[in-house]
Amino acid sequence: MAADAGGADGATGGRQEQTGPGGQPGDAALKAKDLYRDTWVRFLGYANEVGESFRALVPVSLVWATYGVSMAYVTADAIDKGKKAAQRHPEGGRTGPVTVAVVDTFVWQALASVAVPGFTINRLCAASLAVLSRTTRWPTPTRKWVTTAIGLSAIPFIITPIDRSVDYVLDSTVRKLYGGGEHGGEEKSQHKDD
Repeated sequence: MAADAGGADGATGGRQEQTGPGGQPGDAALKAKDLYRDTWVRFLGYANEVGESFRALVPVSLVWATYGVSMAYVTADAIDKGKKAAQRHPEGGRTGPVTVAVVDTFVWQALASVAVPGFTINRLCAASLAVLSRTTRWPTPTRKWVTTAIGLSAIPFIITPIDRSVDYVLDSTVRKLYGGGEHGGEEKSQHKDD
């Protein structure tokens, strides 16, 4: 959900910035557009954070449905990265790089896009509602709407620290087992909000 996790392409978020005449994107730059990271589709990964923000106002089943949307996004991105790894390794013996791409992307996205931010927004909203209940005489609906606004406004601020923390944890643990990120050691992984 955050900026580039430090891939080989640096600040370009893993995308090669190639331009044609007049500084317009060239054919290679247009083809390199990642559906799950460079389009509106990436916002589906934020669904559970939005759901957690609205938990005080909507049925819990709706909150859980937003987790379903986020997990569908995570799964689709992992499958997409597996397909791309298969294309990068057309020769025999590509099972390893494809498996690494799928597992790394899925684990990273599940942690950085669903579990950690969902928990963070949930606890922030619960604490906000408790503090507002003790410190104000606002009516309950007002406190719930303020809590929702706090949760929604926190989302942009938690993304980068969570993404970097998950990268650090994975780089320090499981990525050592398979030699790198989603590209099997070629470059660090780049995820949800490249």
